[in-house]
Amino acid sequence: RITTPRVPRSPSTATRSSPPQRVTAHRSPPAYEMLSASLKPPPSLPAISPSSRAPALPAASFPSLLPSRGRVRLSAAASEGATVSQEDAASVSAAFEEARLAQFAADWKAVRADKDQGKILTLPVLRSNTGGLILKYNSMQGFVPNPLLSPAHWCKDPKRPIQDVTKDLVGSSVSVKVVEANEAEKKLVFSEKDASWSMYSSQVKIGGIYDGIVGSVFHYGAFVHLRFPDGKYHLTGLVHISEVSWDLVQDVQDFLTEGDIVKVIVVNVDAEKSRIGLSIRQLEEDPLLETLDKIIPLEPDLSPDAETASSPPEIELLPGLDGICNELLQEDGITDVRFGRQALEKRVVSQDLELWLSSGAS
Repeated sequence: RITTPRVPRSPSTATRSSPPQRVTAHRSPPAYEMLSASLKPPPSLPAISPSSRAPALPAASFPSLLPSRGRVRLSAAASEGATVSQEDAASVSAAFEEARLAQFAADWKAVRADKDQGKILTLPVLRSNTGGLILKYNSMQGFVPNPLLSPAHWCKDPKRPIQDVTKDLVGSSVSVKVVEANEAEKKLVFSEKDASWSMYSSQVKIGGIYDGIVGSVFHYGAFVHLRFPDGKYHLTGLVHISEVSWDLVQDVQDFLTEGDIVKVIVVNVDAEKSRIGLSIRQLEEDPLLETLDKIIPLEPDLSPDAETASSPPEIELLPGLDGICNELLQEDGITDVRFGRQALEKRVVSQDLELWLSSGAS
């Protein structure tokens, strides 16, 4: 049996007890203090031999991590320089803002003058959206709504959506006039139609005949874009519902559709309101007049004092016309009804009756 001798403990280690651990919440020291503390040699322990102690780290192992006074002074100088740079930047920004506002004020004054003078401007197109075009005017931007664009763009391909047409105009320039310049509301609106009117309306004369493309159709009439000798559709006129056809028109869409190609004649030009009145039916023969020419020949030499017998036997009365004559004879003051036609005639139109009267009838 082998017995291992008991080694007596050292009195110093037997009586010494480890102090209790205390956890105290404190703010972490700076990094350089922690590094300095790590370089200090640990406290001597009598129970541990010098040979078992961990060797102290040499101070030269972390020369680049220890801050120096020179570096602190350099940081302060850099902070002071940064403060000066921020002050300079703020001063430059304030000066730039002041110059920008002054430029805006000058541009608003200039655009109001262009509006008052009715000046035609050629401006670049910056971009487009669903509502129209964005134009550049000096330091500002203005808007051209789709309804104020020249019909020349849309008439190139009437079946193409207007939004696709305006996209093709980005990067080009258009001729416009200022129609609204409101500095308080920051609203700047241009019109290409107004510029086209100023350039081409003098070529439109009453009686002029144009080929046209039907644009918008409404219950009161249809707008027709006029084709000019250069092949472009610069201006638009209105064909009133009464000028669409010789037939009774209750719905314009029964006769005209957007994109139709028609021939029109100018019946009115209103320079003050920039309006052109057009007619389709005046380029056509009145079917009722053709019928009257066949039934009742025109008598230019007929005078009211001339005695005329009853209706010539060769004239075939229109169905129902004899009944109208009998009703007229029953009216007070009418003693005779004679058939005759003269060159001057007047058409009386109502919703229920269309009738040709002649000054030769009594």
